[in-house]
Amino acid sequence: MKHAGGFSEPPKRASEIFPELPPTTPPGGVATQSVRAKVPSLADRAQLKHVRFTTTGFADMHEHGDLVPSFLRARKTCFIDGLGWELPCTEGMEFDQYDTPECRWVIMHEYGEILGGLRLMPTTSRCAIYTYMLRDAQLGLLEKIPRDVLFSEAPVSPTVWEGTRLFIVDNAGSKRRHALQLALFEHMLRSAEHMGAQHVLGFVPDGWSRWTKRLGLSGTPVGPKVTIDGVVSQAAVMRVQTALSRFAKVV
Repeated sequence: MKHAGGFSEPPKRASEIFPELPPTTPPGGVATQSVRAKVPSLADRAQLKHVRFTTTGFADMHEHGDLVPSFLRARKTCFIDGLGWELPCTEGMEFDQYDTPECRWVIMHEYGEILGGLRLMPTTSRCAIYTYMLRDAQLGLLEKIPRDVLFSEAPVSPTVWEGTRLFIVDNAGSKRRHALQLALFEHMLRSAEHMGAQHVLGFVPDGWSRWTKRLGLSGTPVGPKVTIDGVVSQAAVMRVQTALSRFAKVV
């Protein structure tokens, strides 16, 4: 595989790029204790009694007051102020070329305060020269992400969506951060499923990857580990239905 000038191998089929995730139980049908212990519990859910989730886009964001502007301001606090990323910012709101009418924002909030969220984008999207982040990196359109970020040609499919800008605010509270992470992850998957996604593709920090593995939610790596601004990250894909099966049904 070539690093800067493209890929020497022909494009592969989607089934080759996105293999099935491992089954929810190992051979023999006995689930591991480490996975079962990490499934959301009643105690976890009790901490989120007043937390709400809203998945919205340009077409209906007017129905939610100032929720989207507040969400973009929280992104600015996290990614520009906190992490020092060089991103566009206007009137205290962080945004980029992927915040288009084709994206959906999954927003976690409580009593009007933003707790976290993320952005979902179909891999079929296009706005001028841009499509979605990982594909644009592969096409050489993004300066900081290497072109060989994926092992194979980036997918373009209505059943594959990309997740980006995932965050939880610093003041969310350490005691319930784990529960918030789980809840946000679950609602990301449910939103993606609602929009017809079978896989969610992302470029995730190594720390987040280890966290999801502890939950039994680890996806399939589809790219090499790369270091950007001192952070080791890797492209990975997760099968939506397999991941959702990990979450307990609490009644």
